[in-house]
Amino acid sequence: MNPTPIDRIRALRDARAQARARAAGTGRRWRRAGSPSALSRLVNAWWTRLLQSVYHGSLSAQEAEYTEHETRRDYLWNTAGTAVWGFSFPLLTIVATQLVGVEQAGMFSMAFVTGTLLMIAAGYGVRTYQVSDLDERASFASYQVNRLVTGVAALLIGILYCAWRGYDAAMWAICIGVYAYKVVDGAADVFEGRLQQADKLYLAGVSQTIRSAAVVAAFSVLLFITRSLPVASIGMAVVAVASLVVITLPLAHFETERSRAASLAEVTGLLRQCAPLAAALLLFNLIESMPKFVMEGALAYDNQLYFNALYFPAQGILLAGGFIYKPQLLRLASIWGNPRRRRRFDLIVVAMLGVIVLFTGAVALMMASVGIPAMSFMYGLDFERYRGLALLMVAAGGITAAIDFLYAIVTVLRRAGDVMKLYLVAFAASIAAPLALVNLMGLTGAVVSYLATMALLLVLLLIEYVRIRQAITRERNPFGPR
Repeated sequence: MNPTPIDRIRALRDARAQARARAAGTGRRWRRAGSPSALSRLVNAWWTRLLQSVYHGSLSAQEAEYTEHETRRDYLWNTAGTAVWGFSFPLLTIVATQLVGVEQAGMFSMAFVTGTLLMIAAGYGVRTYQVSDLDERASFASYQVNRLVTGVAALLIGILYCAWRGYDAAMWAICIGVYAYKVVDGAADVFEGRLQQADKLYLAGVSQTIRSAAVVAAFSVLLFITRSLPVASIGMAVVAVASLVVITLPLAHFETERSRAASLAEVTGLLRQCAPLAAALLLFNLIESMPKFVMEGALAYDNQLYFNALYFPAQGILLAGGFIYKPQLLRLASIWGNPRRRRRFDLIVVAMLGVIVLFTGAVALMMASVGIPAMSFMYGLDFERYRGLALLMVAAGGITAAIDFLYAIVTVLRRAGDVMKLYLVAFAASIAAPLALVNLMGLTGAVVSYLATMALLLVLLLIEYVRIRQAITRERNPFGPR
């Protein structure tokens, strides 16, 4: 078989490397010198793989090189990816505060809050559904088309929102850069979901880690050089798009089975079936964000920074919960699928809620001791006056983590539609409470209203979950006690 041009390029590159090694002394020395290049070799191998796929005209024609069912790697890289992604917002706001001041950092924070809502809209609640689609009733190609539709719609909504708010040119540029980055995050999620579905979650974590770290680095460098938030925000979006095209999309196609063609019926079916998931997630994030939207109309932008900075330690609770249960969604779906193992499923739910309570207590102790001084040092601002609000935010973070976990469990049970009315009730409360309290108490009112709304939603969700489980048990055993 004649060598391809790619093979010839690779052979020539290896020959040159060996020649340099011989000139330097010994083969062993070449291996040592090339191992600065352990990372270089990995990058070169990846580019070669990309070029080969372009030469052959198909990403899916490449053979998979990474193994599945790597539980330890799954946890390690999922934790790394989620951590870097989750803490990118705090890092970006710290950089913005230090380089361009509190007011502009508050503007950036507001854009990021809205961008996160657009990311949720782009994701359309499909990730958990996709991962637990064990029989692949919808093809990966259909999932991709579905995400293209929702991603474009989310970006258009973001543009319309900026026009409606009447932002100036600088805020427009900041928002468009942040929105594009967050919509790319939403688009990448479908490819990372495919890797998790193929039991290669660690590769999804690698993808998320690289994208998030590259975005933080690009933003920080550009802001340091230019001192311009619009320039740094646009640069952040460009890097996010590049990482999607060069890493995330090819990795999902290289490392999973070739998908059957997309089907219009499957795409519309996903839009229909995941509508309750999308609506509930969007409502939940609107509930979370409502105090910030009310503050934007009533208070100066620096309050946005303080609110988000106080929430970041609480966000650690949400992320920690995700580190534990999200890698196990595939296995939880499998356990639930076996009626004989459903008692074990219930025990896992109770245990996970207990872990969230313990972790919330640990974060509260940390904030009461070293947390506040550490925040003051990182932001260059005085957070001591907000000590009480910080502890209220930690409690809200624990409640939010419990809500997030319970919602994922309800999705695995395929009963997400049953909780929609609860989110509508909480959404109504999230509008009324901030409108009353923010105008009355300022930043304190925003924090208190957020905590109260989250507590209401958790109580409603716990009651509904118990009702769903009892209903499923009766369906299984119609002659049992009612």
